[in-house]
Amino acid sequence: MEITKHFTATTYIVYEKMVLLHFHKKLNLWLAIGGHIDDNELPEETALREIVEEAGLVATLYNPDKQLGVSDIKQLFRPMHILLEDITETHKHIDFIYYATSQSNVLNPQEGETDDLKWFTADEIEKLDAPENVKAISLTAINLLGTSS
Repeated sequence: MEITKHFTATTYIVYEKMVLLHFHKKLNLWLAIGGHIDDNELPEETALREIVEEAGLVATLYNPDKQLGVSDIKQLFRPMHILLEDITETHKHIDFIYYATSQSNVLNPQEGETDDLKWFTADEIEKLDAPENVKAISLTAINLLGTSS
């Protein structure tokens, strides 16, 4: 049995004190925005592209690293987490997890994308029927980046 591994990028987007999740129809789960990394695309580029496609938001990725301030290299955004996720018995994702903030909570997914998106508060996340890692990362992102309106 051959096991395939694909690289993906996922972003937990925070607006004020809420995090955005979408209901994934195939997996029947609440998940963060994300998708497969295209050929010749950097993980952070995938994260931003997926945010626009799936939510219609302009978001700012959180970068925990101090910039080096040199011009001879491109310093990439370090993901907050890198997870190995079992999608099926023979398919796995190596998932670069980012946090981001949005200045707006108005959603406008592109045509063909799910419109089953919702902003969740920390209290709602704790009660949500979702994978434990989604709940834990959502709460961490809210605690780190959440602000009062």
